[in-house]
Amino acid sequence: MSKYRARKTIVDGITFDSKLEAKRYMTLKEMEAQGLISNLRRQVKYELLPKQDKEYAGDTTERACYYIADFVYMLGGREIVEDTKGMITPEFRIKRKLFRWRTGGRITVVKEEKHEGRKRLKKV
Repeated sequence: MSKYRARKTIVDGITFDSKLEAKRYMTLKEMEAQGLISNLRRQVKYELLPKQDKEYAGDTTERACYYIADFVYMLGGREIVEDTKGMITPEFRIKRKLFRWRTGGRITVVKEEKHEGRKRLKKV
């Protein structure tokens, strides 16, 4: 269990970081099978800031900063970048802003919320 109480879950031989991510994967796989979305990919890596060598960063070399999307797929000719979150952290907020600045795209966040005692997925 992580510090945010997420439990690793295995679906189709793939280990997901949380039950929510695994649940969303199953939904997206079903949507892809129905032809509603295409080109579903997992763990797609985007460089937000490049590595900074000593000549630019002073005394030390700074590593590159990356955002790794939970899911990326095509919907109606548009690339959708999606992340599942039980909790939106300050680090994610910064990466989301850097992603938008760097790529011009947006990250769709899928959260699970309780509604009338039942859990449901909600895009925020």
